[in-house]
Amino acid sequence: MQSNSRQVFFLSNGTAITAETLGMSLLAQFPDHSFQTQTIPFVDSAEKANAVTDDINRCIEESGQLPIVICTMGDEDLINIIKHSKALVIDPFGDILPRLEKALAAQHHQPFESHRTVNPSLYESRIDAIDYAMLHDDGGKMQNYDEADIILVGVSRSGKTPSCLYLALQFGIKAANYPITEEDMESENLPAIIRGFKGKLFGLTTNPKRLAHIREERRSNSRYASLDQCKYEVKAAEQMFEQFNVPYLNTTTMSIEEIATKVVELTGLHRVSKPAISHLDMK
Repeated sequence: MQSNSRQVFFLSNGTAITAETLGMSLLAQFPDHSFQTQTIPFVDSAEKANAVTDDINRCIEESGQLPIVICTMGDEDLINIIKHSKALVIDPFGDILPRLEKALAAQHHQPFESHRTVNPSLYESRIDAIDYAMLHDDGGKMQNYDEADIILVGVSRSGKTPSCLYLALQFGIKAANYPITEEDMESENLPAIIRGFKGKLFGLTTNPKRLAHIREERRSNSRYASLDQCKYEVKAAEQMFEQFNVPYLNTTTMSIEEIATKVVELTGLHRVSKPAISHLDMK
């Protein structure tokens, strides 16, 4: 039975995080096409590579289309097995690393040598930032806001929590978040708990219809999820941001990655430099 969706495989002898991230970015450039993706990590032996190759070839009969394979193996023997499949095989490391070796006059690490963390302090900063974001989620441990690099504020379900975690994981930024409540909205001032940290505040807002849809999935048929309530809260939050000159961002059409990156850009926060090669990046 043929399918209109093109089968895409993300492969690696490690976690396949890089293959998947890069692959999804590439596929996003073709919005008029439909893709069915499958991520296969830890293809770290010839036996596994041959089994995956058989699966790739088999899917041609099922879909009637040429599969696409994006792999970040870092192992020439394994990638050669995959290249014997009938798919379009894209090997970013195989295409790029030789050019880098020439430019740098140096050889890249052999397979599995990249499992180390190049700069332990960068790794630790991310762990600390993630711990901080989790402890200071949704108004938790508000007495430690002085340690925050930024405090995201907004109504419930406006994207504060995932944005804080992404800021921590990707940029090593300590991000807390504070939920604006109806009591806060009725006040003529900033909420008392964040009033002393005005320079760290950044607001997130969204379209009321989208907010209502998100809330409906959490609390169906509730006042909390009603469109009227969402309209009221969004308007009140935006008025608060404007009255007290709190910069804010409408996140309606933005992914979490875009929100976090835009927040960093607009605030000028220092991004912890990401290691060029780490135990995650090369997999």
